[in-house]
Amino acid sequence: MAKVAIVMGSDSDMPVMSKAADFLEEMGIDFEMTIISAHREPDIFFEWAKGAEERGVKVIIAGAGKAAHLPGMCAALFPMPVIGIPMKTSDLGGVDSLYSIVQMPSGVPVASVAINGGQNAGILAAQILASSDAELLQKLKAYRETMKDSVVEKAKKLDQVGYKNYK
Repeated sequence: MAKVAIVMGSDSDMPVMSKAADFLEEMGIDFEMTIISAHREPDIFFEWAKGAEERGVKVIIAGAGKAAHLPGMCAALFPMPVIGIPMKTSDLGGVDSLYSIVQMPSGVPVASVAINGGQNAGILAAQILASSDAELLQKLKAYRETMKDSVVEKAKKLDQVGYKNYK
């Protein structure tokens, strides 16, 4: 199966990025994960990003905060889809990261999920891969059905116990 690469600029991003990894693992999608700072070690970053296609990577998920250059730089060097995860920051709450990721110049797109949206990044990567993988598409359909069933069950519980006793 096609691979996804998950990259973050700092280990402080791990709680968010691990949600993407958890979803990919649940779907049986092979992935690699690393920490690379595009600003502090650009030579290592360039080698990693330029080599991703050769390693069999089909989608990159890149998480970054503040200036959030990592997803855009991945998109500049990697010819296939890049998904950016803007990280919540102490300075501006992640809006700075979001703007940096979504405001890419024409010709170098980066898809973006919500601030700290690790799980959605994993889901989006799986959806991209599922466009050419019928078995993965069936797993995603089953996942959606499970989500629907969960909401239906919660509504039934609310009807049965009332809002004051709902826990």
